[in-house]
Amino acid sequence: MNTRTAERRVPPSQALLSCPVVAVLRAGAAADYAPVVETLGEAGIRSIELTLSTPGTLEGFNKLRSTIPDEIEIGVGTVTSMVQALAAIEAGADFLVTPVTDTAIVEACAAAGVPVYPGGLTPTELHAGWAAGATAVKLFPASTVGPGYIGQLKGPFPGIQVVPSGGIGIEDIGSWMAAGALAVSLGGPLIGDAFKGGSLTALKERATSAVEAALEGRVQS
Repeated sequence: MNTRTAERRVPPSQALLSCPVVAVLRAGAAADYAPVVETLGEAGIRSIELTLSTPGTLEGFNKLRSTIPDEIEIGVGTVTSMVQALAAIEAGADFLVTPVTDTAIVEACAAAGVPVYPGGLTPTELHAGWAAGATAVKLFPASTVGPGYIGQLKGPFPGIQVVPSGGIGIEDIGSWMAAGALAVSLGGPLIGDAFKGGSLTALKERATSAVEAALEGRVQS
């Protein structure tokens, strides 16, 4: 990695550093986001990823953003093309997440000063995203390799920052954080049935448990 790459890398936000949990939201429609985001915020989660697989995510972004406290960052995920990346940046996304390693997207986000978390699984993919200037790389799907994979990566890539995502349950968070993850990313195991009429009280309890597990695990790293 050259010096210019290191200089343009956008660091993790204070929101993510204060609470190392990213909540991934996949809803039937963007109009369904608000009560779930509010509940997650009440539980202490400070990083929310809205997915482009949810219809209307970018169109409703500004409206949702205006109702959420400033200390909560709202990012856009499932970004798979430069067109989507530029549209998310234009909409005001606080960070971008991709399921793939596209170095052009990473470089565009870094140039715009927007944190970016490109997805990858193999050492080649993860190193490519990191070398291109990623804030951290998204290890996806993380459940296929396990927490020990982070230590293996940091052998040849000692500075790499990793956010595992995919198949991580609340009970797994502590192990991932103790293994050296920058943060953990959770979708279904955290959100559960909240978008299908499920209890928001139960969602808040899960989110609170996730935050506590992440903070405790980080202490052990």
